[in-house]
Amino acid sequence: MLEAVSLVELSMNRLREEILSGALRPGDRLVEEQLTRRFGISRAPLREALRLLDEQGLVEHLPRRGVRVVQLSERDVDELFAVRDVLERYAVGEALPITDTSRLAELESALTAMADAAEIGDLREENDAHCRFHLAMVALAGSRQLLLAYQPVIRKLQLYMVANLRREAEHVGDPGDGVRRHRRLFEAVATGGPEVVLQVLATHGARTYIG
Repeated sequence: MLEAVSLVELSMNRLREEILSGALRPGDRLVEEQLTRRFGISRAPLREALRLLDEQGLVEHLPRRGVRVVQLSERDVDELFAVRDVLERYAVGEALPITDTSRLAELESALTAMADAAEIGDLREENDAHCRFHLAMVALAGSRQLLLAYQPVIRKLQLYMVANLRREAEHVGDPGDGVRRHRRLFEAVATGGPEVVLQVLATHGARTYIG
């Protein structure tokens, strides 16, 4: 049982790494026979890994066509960002003001990880830290159901955030720009009321280079 669980986790993490690094691109088919041979595992743990990745919004099962890396249209991406905005704005209204600064530890940790990754040009880690930052911000509202609704939205957007980070670096020419924007957001959450944070969120620039 433990071996099967570890094989599922290892397979899921390996595929997730390949998807978010760009080695596997949106629309690429994931052929079970090829993956079981490449990973040296049976179909059962691979199928469970694919099911979990489907729940995370990174792959999709198509009737009679197998599994592929999720491919979202421009409209899908716009809608996901719109839903993210609505949920984050609601979370801010529920969470602020923050009176216990210890609650900001996870948010600050994610921001530090973003800065470290940006400094060495690790877009994969920066993307993960970016995701953790936004999850931590929504978690401040203390609503389990809100977080459950928010998680699949931000995870689907991870695919496009890493591409956005690359475009942002190319256009802005400054890998620290995204970190500074999130630092401003962190400071607003830490010291301001909902109105201040909503104003920063409105100019956050999440979709600037999405294309």
